[in-house]
Amino acid sequence: MGGAPQNYNLHERLDTDYLAVFADLDPADREHWGRARTFADETIPRIGDSWDRAEYPLDLVRRMGELELFTDGLSIEGLKPMSALAAGLVTMEISRADGSMGAAHAVQGGLVLRSLAMFASDAQKDKWLLPLATGQLLGSFALTEPDHGSDSVSLETTAERDDQGWVLNGHKRWIGNGASGGITIVWARDLGDGQVKGFVVDQETPGYSAEPIRGKGAIRAIHQADITLTDVRVSDDARLPGVESFKDVSKVLVETRLSVGWSALGHALAMFEAALNYAKRRIQFGKELGTKQMVQERLAHMLEEVTNMQLQCVAAAHLQGAGRLSPQQASLVKFHNTRAARRVGNIARDMLGGNGILLENHVIRHLLDVEAIHTYEGTESVQALIIGRELTGFSAFA
Repeated sequence: MGGAPQNYNLHERLDTDYLAVFADLDPADREHWGRARTFADETIPRIGDSWDRAEYPLDLVRRMGELELFTDGLSIEGLKPMSALAAGLVTMEISRADGSMGAAHAVQGGLVLRSLAMFASDAQKDKWLLPLATGQLLGSFALTEPDHGSDSVSLETTAERDDQGWVLNGHKRWIGNGASGGITIVWARDLGDGQVKGFVVDQETPGYSAEPIRGKGAIRAIHQADITLTDVRVSDDARLPGVESFKDVSKVLVETRLSVGWSALGHALAMFEAALNYAKRRIQFGKELGTKQMVQERLAHMLEEVTNMQLQCVAAAHLQGAGRLSPQQASLVKFHNTRAARRVGNIARDMLGGNGILLENHVIRHLLDVEAIHTYEGTESVQALIIGRELTGFSAFA
């Protein structure tokens, strides 16, 4: 008779860094990374159940705030400063734990906090930045619409000014934290001048209606909402004064596009290390899987992908920290890393055989979550066209 199923402990961290990319980190950067590792260690044992049940563990989101992990390289008074490299390491480590928490981190810090830090008035910053950065308040970034994803520049949500303020109407989709309480930054087209503007909207405002999207096969442990705005009235104090057009929104998206590259690296590390742990512990035909030539070759292929991802992330972080990161460079990192993470995930899932589809072994959750990050912040095709336009000087966009 066969024995009980074996627990392989495939989440064990192996600190893969084959070319010593992270060997000489500044102590402050390492300290930020250490707090993210603390969060990851607390998250991994329980997140599979939340993912399976499609439940959003808001206590974990707030825990990221307690650990000061949301600042994402922004300067927030009263909180520890974080370099661009440290911000990337934090993003990587959170995603190494779970993609849903990675998405929550990206929304709260990368999109909402960054939008306010870049474009809010002093009064708005005083009101919102610290509660958001510490996780006391949840925030969402409402740009994508049912008919406008990759072409979000064509958004149809409207903002009409009158003598009492602004009236917002329209629909938004795939909005993380959009139905979780808190505030939403709504991006809408000003009917007066045709330009895109940003507005901070309390989710309790009359006319704001949001429902979590059900039936997702990826990043299931975060609620993303369908939002309907029906004559939502806000005062002029709700408008972000630093936003004059969609070009300003794009400045936020460039920074977060690089974060997606770091997130993909975190997923790839989790899947590669799970496969490596499995190869050393799984016995088949009387020997560990890792003794087989085919398995060793597959591990070498995955290591190649992970190492290239690390090199691109660190190089781009140095450019970002120096203020020299271009949109096209951010696109290249996102383009390469999400594609590479998919390749790593497919190999790892196959190496684990039937065990590869069990949530307790982590690989399938990361593999499916990579499908989500491969799409958001611009699909593979969109990133390729951004890079191609830079290379040729010709735009293939409509």
